[in-house]
Amino acid sequence: MAHSHSHTSIDHGPPRRRLAVTLTAVVLAIAAGAFAAMIALWPAEQAVPRSQNPYGAAGVSTLDATVTKVAAFNCNSGGEGPDGEIEVEGDCAHVTARTSRGTATFDLDAARHKAGISPGDRIQVVKVQPAGQAATYEFLDFRRGLPLTALAAIFAVLVIGVARWRGLFALVGIGVTLLALTKFMLPAFLAGESPLLVAVVGSTVIMIVVLYLAHGVSIRTTSALFGTLVGIALTAAIGLAATGWTSLTGVGSEDDQRLIATVPEIPLSGIVAGTMVIAGLGVLNDVTVTQASAVWELRAARPAARAGSLFASAMRIGRDHIASSVYTLVFAYAGSAMTVLLLATAYQRGLASIATTEEIGQEIVRTLVGAIGLVLAVPVTTLFAVWLAPPRTPETVKAPSTPVPGRHSGSHAGPALTA
Repeated sequence: MAHSHSHTSIDHGPPRRRLAVTLTAVVLAIAAGAFAAMIALWPAEQAVPRSQNPYGAAGVSTLDATVTKVAAFNCNSGGEGPDGEIEVEGDCAHVTARTSRGTATFDLDAARHKAGISPGDRIQVVKVQPAGQAATYEFLDFRRGLPLTALAAIFAVLVIGVARWRGLFALVGIGVTLLALTKFMLPAFLAGESPLLVAVVGSTVIMIVVLYLAHGVSIRTTSALFGTLVGIALTAAIGLAATGWTSLTGVGSEDDQRLIATVPEIPLSGIVAGTMVIAGLGVLNDVTVTQASAVWELRAARPAARAGSLFASAMRIGRDHIASSVYTLVFAYAGSAMTVLLLATAYQRGLASIATTEEIGQEIVRTLVGAIGLVLAVPVTTLFAVWLAPPRTPETVKAPSTPVPGRHSGSHAGPALTA
């Protein structure tokens, strides 16, 4: 991965070939180690537990359908059901839908009917037809392929239209991230590999590829990469300690229980720590890139500034970014746990009471660990950037002795750059 520095627009200074060669060697060594670790941790196909698709069993299939009629009826829903669960009060619905194989009819409970379903809705149904018996149908979900594809296309067009080539490379980076998650990290988790090690290795590979794709090959990008890698390591270490300290088991929801029932050997507590690394990766990357860019721009504006002054100026920018990024983490995790928060509020449970539950506790610890890693990454990245930024140059621009015709006598032919 060669560092090209022939253009002064990249690093605001002359080429620094020796530094570029040294950094290239360091980055290549890190990349080689990360890819070697990924290969070593890559699970064999037979090592990944597979559970039978419940919709792929004999006599069971899924069909696309379009709702043609919804008829409400009183099903005496409400109160506590026979299994002890609280039922939603309201009418149920008898639904008729058209499929490619004929007409499907099924009933919806009050909760699903209350959520909303109307004629014309595009849905999926489950067809169950044991050998020699009549077919029955169940509602599966709405079909969202078209709107999701349209939103993704709009997003891609806007990113490329505004950010041009950088936007295109950023989209390629998203593809690389999804490949690493689906082909390496998730199978490795299921195969029983160390979740924290898999998360660190996978995140390192993703960041090496994505950073250079989206921001170009330069010393500035390399300084952001170094800060990001330190941030990943710190988040992993703090996440591991916090998971044990707060006794997080990873079993906090029905989905967690379903996962451990499907894959009994999966180390859920380790996955909690691993997800802390992955969850904060995007914000961490944003902060480190911004800090590196800030140092480079400050150096361009103040070429005579000393390293200490440059660091102090960049940290003033970093402190503002830390504040906004911490809010971003809190809002993101609060949004993901909103249903649980609303339910706890409806039950009139205090914040202190719900904060100690497994499900909310995971989100709180994940937020705090990500924020700590983020805060520590800012000064670390700033130090790397100040160290690798173009060197300080003496101040040589002086005011001309003769006023420039047509201008005020106090004007200068060039900017007075001071430390």
